[in-house]
Amino acid sequence: MRPTPREASPRRYLMCPPTHFKVTYSINPWMDPTKPVDLQLALTQWEDLHDRYRSLGHTVELLDPRPDLPDMVFAANGATVVGGRVLGAKFAYPERAGEAAAHLDWFRRNGYAQVREPEHVNEGEGDFAVTSSWILAGRGFRSSPLSHDEAQEFFGRPVIGLDLVDPRYYHLDTALCVLDDARDEIMYYPAAFSPGSRAVLARLFPDALLATEDDAAALGLNAVSDGRHVLLPQAAVGLFEPLRERCFEPLGMDLTELLKGGGSVKCCTQELRA
Repeated sequence: MRPTPREASPRRYLMCPPTHFKVTYSINPWMDPTKPVDLQLALTQWEDLHDRYRSLGHTVELLDPRPDLPDMVFAANGATVVGGRVLGAKFAYPERAGEAAAHLDWFRRNGYAQVREPEHVNEGEGDFAVTSSWILAGRGFRSSPLSHDEAQEFFGRPVIGLDLVDPRYYHLDTALCVLDDARDEIMYYPAAFSPGSRAVLARLFPDALLATEDDAAALGLNAVSDGRHVLLPQAAVGLFEPLRERCFEPLGMDLTELLKGGGSVKCCTQELRA
């Protein structure tokens, strides 16, 4: 029996154009400063993602890029927003530290009253994934385990800590995607997690879509879903049919230039949850 039809829900996203994107340092296994970035192509690919969101009926807000912060295009890392409450980021590496203040300034200028500057290292939605029941929280490479208690106290939602063990999947959003937040549906790559965390995921999400190594390596899990449409890297070809079988509509995106910085669809997209 096929799953019930999917319905998209309108979303509000925060994005930052890659005006100053470049790879001049390496803070994850995807980054190689010897490989040149085609900035015009990066801008074109980002604009395609931005325009696709708008064509699907979503609202996209823009964060002004800064020339001294080339990774600002990866806007998901700058904060986590749940119920209109904003938990800012505190970056693990000094190269990105200035992004935290830029995000907090945007939220304060745009009328968010409950904004918390964090005490502990967390990299926003890079390591926090939100469902109706839980906040899933990655740790092991970037975000501190202490940030999980901080998030739970601030948002008043149970936080489930998950240990990442493969450096290619240094953020949770490279190894796991929420497909339907209302129904607690996810997809993930089991080998990115410790045995205990795999057991937790299997218990909480027994019907999850499991990605293969090839699709995970294409950053296919660095995806964004509105409950029906799933925007994901077009190279993750093995995920398209399993998503269709679950009545999702996969939409392949080409963000190969931004992949040189270690990010794709989700990394470029922070969700502003009311």
